[in-house]
Amino acid sequence: QVQLVESGGGLVQAGDSLRLSCTASGDISMSAMGWFRQAPENGREFVATISSSGDSTYYSDSVKGRFTISRDDARNMVYLQMNNLKPEDTAVYYCGESRRDRSGYLMSIGQTITYWGQGTQVTVSS
Repeated sequence: QVQLVESGGGLVQAGDSLRLSCTASGDISMSAMGWFRQAPENGREFVATISSSGDSTYYSDSVKGRFTISRDDARNMVYLQMNNLKPEDTAVYYCGESRRDRSGYLMSIGQTITYWGQGTQVTVSS
């Protein structure tokens, strides 16, 4: 079983940047990876996914143009660079892995996610 550990969250002001990291305990090179978030009283929502090859990425409309997902399979890590943060980005951010989806598309619609991390809190003040 793969364990995913998120880090890099914190309290920032609107307009600031943060980079989240997800460290996997095993090989993720054959898996699509993704970031999701959950704000208080909301369900978990898709943020960004990346294919196993790294060639394809998907973003929610709310973060497109501001967030960038990337991966480093040599280090078993996935990143989420978040720029121009807004108060509505406040949430717990979760890393997910799919061993049944290499494209990242199925993850983007909430399917085939095999493992989740414990999450890291991001709070953006206005």
